[in-house]
Amino acid sequence: MRPPFPLLNPCPLLGLGAAVLCAGFAPLANAAGFFEDSSAKLESRTIYFNRDFRDGHTSTDQGASKREESAQGFILNLQSGYTEGTVGFGLDALGMLGIKLDSSPDRSNSGLLPSSGHDPRGSADQYAKLGLTAKVRVSQTVFKYGAQLPDLPLLKYNDGRLLPTMFNGAVLTSREVKDLTLTAARLNRYTARDSSDAQDIRVHCKNKRYACNTTADHFDTYGVDYKFNDRLTGQYHYAELEDIYRQHFVGLLANQPLGPGVLKGDLRLLKSADTGAERAGGIDNRALSTMLGYSVAGHVFSAGWQRMYGDNSMPYLDGSNPYLVNYVQVNDFAAIQERSWQLRYDYDFKAIGLNGLSFLTRYVSGDHIKVPGSLREGREWERDSELKYVVQSGAFKDVSLRLRNATYRSNYQKIARDMDETRLIVSYNFSLL
Repeated sequence: MRPPFPLLNPCPLLGLGAAVLCAGFAPLANAAGFFEDSSAKLESRTIYFNRDFRDGHTSTDQGASKREESAQGFILNLQSGYTEGTVGFGLDALGMLGIKLDSSPDRSNSGLLPSSGHDPRGSADQYAKLGLTAKVRVSQTVFKYGAQLPDLPLLKYNDGRLLPTMFNGAVLTSREVKDLTLTAARLNRYTARDSSDAQDIRVHCKNKRYACNTTADHFDTYGVDYKFNDRLTGQYHYAELEDIYRQHFVGLLANQPLGPGVLKGDLRLLKSADTGAERAGGIDNRALSTMLGYSVAGHVFSAGWQRMYGDNSMPYLDGSNPYLVNYVQVNDFAAIQERSWQLRYDYDFKAIGLNGLSFLTRYVSGDHIKVPGSLREGREWERDSELKYVVQSGAFKDVSLRLRNATYRSNYQKIARDMDETRLIVSYNFSLL
């Protein structure tokens, strides 16, 4: 069957690095499967964000006392199928648009919107980003080059505001052996969640743990995930940010029926060190992160423990989420030598007949922090709550409403500011194909 419209040739857009994908791509694009197995989804997000700093500082010393904005976002995700034959070709596209609904210069910089070009204190009226991804499939192995939303232990894209962070590079995923997944990736650019411009990949500088704008040429990661059985999965991943840090990760995921419920365990071990030219300085960190939970009749009771060892905090990429059990709404509890614990409770109201309604609350407390420039032991805590409802029927079926609230406090406010935070998120996913 002839396609209803000509396919755009992606080769000029992807550059020399994708030449291997482009060779012969255009003539194969008409083959069956490319269109028949394609999908198109559009997500609409409306977000209200309010972060009220409670440290007594004003806009003349440590920054604005409040960040409050609302915005509308749209995320279009187009995924083709693969052309027929031993080697299948495909093309995906990500289009994102953010529109300002409410903001002002004295309460901007919430992470929802980029700064305005003519006024750095204000927010832009709108912004957009586009990413194309060429892909090749051979048997159960897939190679993708272009825009990526990676979800790997050592590189998880951030999606905590209006639009997600988008990375650029190559990712290879192979599942040729049953229960075994092999992953390899090289990424060199990223587009921040509140930006339209691609930047050089760099280390995250939360609370000035590492110098900001410490960039690298590329980031490599390799991984092995093996499912031993339905109750136990093992993971090993390695990553290196060129001339900045290298990182090893070992993880275990386990579940075991126990009485009327299920006991679940999550163990994560990470070791980080400097590498090459040490552009961010010496790095020495070992992180132990573990969570144990028990689910029964709609309830989930969980407890977590996390400990940082070494002379530095745990490094990770800017625009990504650190793979730590105590990485929560505001904080990651990954400061130098920090030890932290978490108590969490989840409830799915489906257990009592209220389908679509769920709730969670958690409390995380950290201490033993080595604060740069101070002999005083650092301490911090965070309390989060979230109520979510997905409409089950009627004209607004599948519309999701989520209310998130967080309170964060520390005794080293010159580095980590106290805050109260509220987020209201309304989202809906449309299937266009």
